[in-house]
Amino acid sequence: MRTICVVLVLLAASAGLLGQGAAQAAQAYTASRHAALIQEYDEFLSLPNVAAAPTGLRANAEYLVGELRKRGAEARLLTAPGLAASVPPVVFGEIMTPGATRTIVFYAHYDGQPVTASEWATGKPFTPVVKDVDGEPRVYARGAGDDKAAIFAQLTALRALESAHVGLKANVRFVWEGEEEAGSAHLEQILMANRELIRGDVWLVCDGPVDQTRQQTLLFGARGDAHVQITVYGPDRSLHSGHYGNWAPNPAMMLVQLLAGMKDADGRVLIPHFYDGVAPLSAREKQALATAPVNDDLLRKQLALGHTDGGGRHLLELLNEPSLNINGISSGQTGARSTNSIPPTAMVNLDLRLVVGVDGATQQQRVIEYVRSQGYFVTSAEPTREELLGHAKVARIVTDAAENASRTPMDLPIAADVIRAVESARGKVILLPTSGGTVPLDAMERAAETRTISVPIANHDDNQHAANENLRLQNLWDGVETMAALIAMQ
Repeated sequence: MRTICVVLVLLAASAGLLGQGAAQAAQAYTASRHAALIQEYDEFLSLPNVAAAPTGLRANAEYLVGELRKRGAEARLLTAPGLAASVPPVVFGEIMTPGATRTIVFYAHYDGQPVTASEWATGKPFTPVVKDVDGEPRVYARGAGDDKAAIFAQLTALRALESAHVGLKANVRFVWEGEEEAGSAHLEQILMANRELIRGDVWLVCDGPVDQTRQQTLLFGARGDAHVQITVYGPDRSLHSGHYGNWAPNPAMMLVQLLAGMKDADGRVLIPHFYDGVAPLSAREKQALATAPVNDDLLRKQLALGHTDGGGRHLLELLNEPSLNINGISSGQTGARSTNSIPPTAMVNLDLRLVVGVDGATQQQRVIEYVRSQGYFVTSAEPTREELLGHAKVARIVTDAAENASRTPMDLPIAADVIRAVESARGKVILLPTSGGTVPLDAMERAAETRTISVPIANHDDNQHAANENLRLQNLWDGVETMAALIAMQ
């Protein structure tokens, strides 16, 4: 009898540690290996990954192919015909499961924002350092939160599942981009050239932070983004403000007056038709917003904000509307370099966040038409002397290719399965229809003919895109559990 019991125990263990779930297997795996895993993560973070440095990105990509192969995945680098060798490749990995009826694709990116070493506390953005913050350890390095954490969590989850003999039920693919921080300029081209490899029933986009309460979040869409650069013109050279003030138009003043008319005191955009076409939220999406935490007071205190825009509406609600933001203004000189002069030009960069139903090119055109309505002659090229003399007000407006918004319905069967899998690891999760940030979801959905759901794991205060970027290590351990549950989902 004792022999039979031993055999039964061994059989149960091979099927998943006596019924242990994927998330629990991941927790057990990481709990006894924190020091070793941090050392592995440090090795990954030590690889410079600035988006504008192709050599460093190539080293990251080749490192990741090797790590996937160590875990039994078929792995390679993907590119597209005609692309320059300097274009970062997409890292692709695949684990096929016999009899699987579903394919799950995990997206993340291995590139990072530029760094200015002098702005970092250590002066070394690619030398990871673990520091205690309010009694919790965090690792500081470029890419720690955005977005190497998700990749490392997926790699660690694969090891944890293998160690616990938890079998996969679906085919699993990994698509890790190297150009996200540079606008994903070639992502769709690469995906289209490899469509058979990257198709899946769902793409899980593992980028961004969880809720400010530290609760796990699932996001079913993302805002799009478009940009408008406006330059207005005054005299053809700087003029003495005493000799010519009150007579020569000051382009800095002209620009701020133009911009001031674009929004009211509550931050609502006044440009005609700016909110036209916004696709309404479904009843399910409105319910999700109604039950999500309202963190506005917490954020106001953290950010030292005496007031907020929106006329009293809270942040999560406002993220589902288009926005207009001034990224930066330049004209003349300030501070110690300031001179008593009228500058010749003034320039502003506008950031237009888009929501479903609002096309980026259309939104850019609305801004252009508004500028025209304010008496400006608009040109897309540097104005000629004749144009400057022939018009009272001249504006040069330059636009870029827009990234439109996307949103996956929350009531799809695949969405319900993803929610169940994440809740098996993290308990009740926060569901949101839209992320404030922009991810090329529409490019993924077109190329892979699929739907996307975002599963972030980083802490909200990770200094994303800034100096001293960091990852709260508990977010990493939680992320491994979340990724394990998703990799092993039905």
